[in-house]
Amino acid sequence: MKNIVFDLGGVLFARDKHKCSPEFIDFFRFIRTDPMPDFWVEYDRGTLTLDQVVDALCALHGCTPEVARAYLREAIDRQEEIVETRALVGDLKRAGYKLYVLSNMSREFIDFLRKMPVYRCFDGEVISCEEQVVKPEPEIYRRLLDRYSLDPAETLFIDDRPVNLEAARTFGISTFLFRHREAQRSCDELRKMLL
Repeated sequence: MKNIVFDLGGVLFARDKHKCSPEFIDFFRFIRTDPMPDFWVEYDRGTLTLDQVVDALCALHGCTPEVARAYLREAIDRQEEIVETRALVGDLKRAGYKLYVLSNMSREFIDFLRKMPVYRCFDGEVISCEEQVVKPEPEIYRRLLDRYSLDPAETLFIDDRPVNLEAARTFGISTFLFRHREAQRSCDELRKMLL
């Protein structure tokens, strides 16, 4: 294995639920559904603006635009590095692996995450809002492989959603299901595999 590809949300970054109000957690409960609502998928795809997403959230929750906008801002600002994954990324980088990002992420979220120190460890990225294509659509995996000339047989993809891993396997990419509620255990298993 030479190339390690990371999803972002739920693998490298997350919100600490202990720092969030029950109302906030309930507001974004739809993020963990499968499939996610169409409006959020299109936000990740880059085809819906922040204002359009605010409108969709108002319709979903029956709230005012001010409330929806405040919750969205908080959702962005509360993103933190998952410390166990951050340590793993550093170890993999020092061990000589090429590291990449493949993520469904909207413009406002990715602009915030790129400022995090761990982001400097990556050799390349494919982000849905910049490609107008999302996981698990085959095209986003094809773009990753082609853009960085990655051999699927030498590539491992780490994601927290089985459907995204299934799509990667159709290209011959090895996969690992990251369990964000068991981040240390997931990272320990990856260490045994790779280091």
